[in-house]
Amino acid sequence: MRKNYFQLILLLGIFLIACDTEKRTKTPNEQSVKSPYLGQKPPGLVPKVFAPDVVSIDGRYESVISFSPNLEELYFGANNEGEETAIYFSKLEGGKWTPVKRANFTKGDKKAELHPFVSPVDQRVYFTAFDSIFSDERIWYVDRLGDSWGDAVLLDSPVNDGMVFFPNQSRNGDLYYFNLVQMKTYYASNDGGKFPEVQEVDIAFGHHAFISPSQDYLVITARTKEEGRNDNDVYVCFRKPDRSWTDPINLRSVINSGLNEKSPSISPDGKYMFFGRDERNIEPGLSNIHWVSTEIIEQVRPEN
Repeated sequence: MRKNYFQLILLLGIFLIACDTEKRTKTPNEQSVKSPYLGQKPPGLVPKVFAPDVVSIDGRYESVISFSPNLEELYFGANNEGEETAIYFSKLEGGKWTPVKRANFTKGDKKAELHPFVSPVDQRVYFTAFDSIFSDERIWYVDRLGDSWGDAVLLDSPVNDGMVFFPNQSRNGDLYYFNLVQMKTYYASNDGGKFPEVQEVDIAFGHHAFISPSQDYLVITARTKEEGRNDNDVYVCFRKPDRSWTDPINLRSVINSGLNEKSPSISPDGKYMFFGRDERNIEPGLSNIHWVSTEIIEQVRPEN
């Protein structure tokens, strides 16, 4: 009897170790979805790499990431050294995330596809596409057709008058983007999926501006103002009661590391900020996507 007892204890220990090992060795795509963000444990006030070895792969360059409003799809731009940027995606199906695949929205008609953004108001993914950098950057979109996407369409709007990129929308569908000719941020009010008029966003400086879901702040990329540095930081501009914007506020050393921080975006639920951190000079990576709680933004919000 005593021998059997110890055998049971030993078998129980082996079983528990095996369960723990299985849990630790599951890939993010196999994890049960306690968090909709690829099953990743959400960050706090300290940024961490998003989905390492699945989205953020050492030795590759990743930047802009976007999630569908229901948080069941993600799209991001990535490229290896010397390659054009392409858009990749994964979907939540049957409680698991599908393996990451290339989207190829333009089916090879454009050399580069980047800056994906999943619309919160219609079944579209907006993105930037071009053949030659600083020559024909324009905003395109694809409409959903069942479980796939339709043909890529060049957005028919004054938005595309010039070289433009980095499209994103607020919760009501107003479209924000950056004009590379004017070197300014603009927006166009949503009119049933059309954008007939554009207006400049009157902020002091910055590019790659991303609007919060409720349009109460913009996160932007800009050259750091700290003497002796030559890198980009992430800043935030808050909407004032009179609808103007505050001067850009630096998001401090917790976000801004002395490397290039860039291309910030806000999750559809407003809980997290994603951004790229350029580690081009650090082996073995080029640039990974990081994420952090948007409480870091609230900590610098001015009191009215």
